[in-house]
Amino acid sequence: MHIMKNSDNNFERAKNILVVRQHHQLGDMLCALPMFAAIRKKFPHAHITLIASPVSYKVLNSKANPYIDEVINYNKQGVHSLLDFFNQFLSRKYDIGIVPSTASISRTSHYINYISGAKIRVGVESVENKTNKSANLLTIKKKFFWDEQKLHQTERNLDIARLIGCDITNEEKKNVRLILDKNEIAYADRFCADNFPDKSRPVFAFHAGAAKVQNRWSKDNFVKLILTLHEKYNPYIFLTSGPMDGEIHNYIKHKLKIHSVDCEIIPKMTIRETASILSRVSLYLSNDTGPMHVAAYVNANVIGLFGPTKGYEWGPVNPRGAYIESDTENIDDIPADKVYNFINNYLKKNKQNAE
Repeated sequence: MHIMKNSDNNFERAKNILVVRQHHQLGDMLCALPMFAAIRKKFPHAHITLIASPVSYKVLNSKANPYIDEVINYNKQGVHSLLDFFNQFLSRKYDIGIVPSTASISRTSHYINYISGAKIRVGVESVENKTNKSANLLTIKKKFFWDEQKLHQTERNLDIARLIGCDITNEEKKNVRLILDKNEIAYADRFCADNFPDKSRPVFAFHAGAAKVQNRWSKDNFVKLILTLHEKYNPYIFLTSGPMDGEIHNYIKHKLKIHSVDCEIIPKMTIRETASILSRVSLYLSNDTGPMHVAAYVNANVIGLFGPTKGYEWGPVNPRGAYIESDTENIDDIPADKVYNFINNYLKKNKQNAE
């Protein structure tokens, strides 16, 4: 293990820092936000570049983002896309390169980091007992055993940044946010005025999809829950939807319509526009998937549902975030009645805190 000291390689004078996280998972990317905040705190004047996938790069690609100066889309679909990527990527000389491997270890990320020319290259030597076969390309590395400590993904990312002296306090972690720009805020204003005109009614949003089937609470559970919530709260109801969620959400909308309950499926919009809407909802209930983390980082009232994945590792991170975990690894073993009671207590507590 090698942890950097201030005297090593004059790293304190780093002007250009590269972070390579080119996996598709949106939630993984957002769980790295506190790490970016820690890097920015340590290197306030450095130019920080993120390499991300076509799926995940848009969420952090904003001039409103205080932590990152540039996001490069690693689009490997076709020769021209790859040439554009390398021309943009190699136009800058990097002092430090970081590969935050917390959920999986990517050889491609380490190769990109290596060819960046950064003299200081930071990452994991191993995770649990899984060896990083590209660890020889790193100059600063450590073996991590995060599962034993039951650490959240945000802490795992921070652990890697801590290898070069980057960290933030617990109070600073609470203030890490997905910052929206004025156009995105105006978009949310218009959307809410058009779709939720009665301000006396709460707005409840749901995400019933997930890329992994085992992370999906059943459609009928969502229907049962929404019907009971509608009876008590009379909320506006809408569903956020991913590219593979159409059948799920159409089923829910159809079943609710039978009971004369209106439900809207959010129209196609960018992930940051979705974030702006979620920042306004009274409640967001989601499976363990990317939109749950989006809601968490705009400080929404968000509750996550967990089956095979662990809430302590992937739960929504914000002071209002909460999660419900199955007693087994089967997410459908979470009864709808349990979720209903949890939501009632959650909303009651939030109301008391606001008074």
